[in-house]
Amino acid sequence: MLVFATSDKGGTGRSVTCANMAYRRALLGDDVAYVDFDFGSPTATAVFELDGAPRSSGAGLHAYLRGRTGEPQQFDVWAHSRRKELRLRPATCGRLELFPGDPGGGEFPTDPAMTDRCAELFLRLEEEFDVTFVDLSAGRSYAIELALRSTARPELRETTVRWLVFHRWTRQHIVATAGLVHGDRGILAAGAAMGHDSADLAERVRYVRAAVPKPATLTGGEPRPAQAEWLVACDRELSDLAASHRLGRTALLGSVPLDPVLQWREQLLTDADALVSRIANRETVDALADLAHALTDAARWEVL
Repeated sequence: MLVFATSDKGGTGRSVTCANMAYRRALLGDDVAYVDFDFGSPTATAVFELDGAPRSSGAGLHAYLRGRTGEPQQFDVWAHSRRKELRLRPATCGRLELFPGDPGGGEFPTDPAMTDRCAELFLRLEEEFDVTFVDLSAGRSYAIELALRSTARPELRETTVRWLVFHRWTRQHIVATAGLVHGDRGILAAGAAMGHDSADLAERVRYVRAAVPKPATLTGGEPRPAQAEWLVACDRELSDLAASHRLGRTALLGSVPLDPVLQWREQLLTDADALVSRIANRETVDALADLAHALTDAARWEVL
């Protein structure tokens, strides 16, 4: 399975949420690859807290896609992470491999040779791993274009593909996310122009609401009655807006609550973070585990 993750803009929590989903799938026993296609700002090495990752361009995915190296660099997260909780890999876990981008690589236009290399990489990852997460650049990017062109190739058309579009729970993000997917130059229109069936592609798209606040997190404690009433009204208004822009309940894969650890540290959340040190909220860990499970839950991908 190839899982492409994108968002309307930066700062949505896409990368840290996607990395946590990859971690959770590995805990379930899957062999998992995390591929950092955020060409403008590849930050996955920080989320996985890896030592020994490339500090300069020339070794990662930028170099591979542009034909400057024959193999993209990869790291075993269990072996290279500096977090001791991750190095204590349970015996039942699957592999968790990071394919990093090149820091400072920047966005770049695609060409046929690059599409060939990208399709070859995806085929290799599909054969080697149970789930491959591809973290794309935010917005209408060359990374999205490359993903769409590659997966339109005949050799990849039978591959199970998921598209996860992350957004924050605000009016601006809802409207921008709808444009990213359904707009004239959005994912569906661009995919159709590259050979995808637009209806089939639409069925592969689900939305993830990241950093969704609760009233207490907004006010620093229990809200006053007037605040609580206003917050409930705002949430209802956002729900109506999301539904009107085709981002409603039937298209939603899940939500992740606003959590101080994810907000300030952007790290993988282990069960110990919620149950032992208690720095993270249990409901956040449960939400991340639910999202990871939902990737292979057929009922969550049915078209209603």
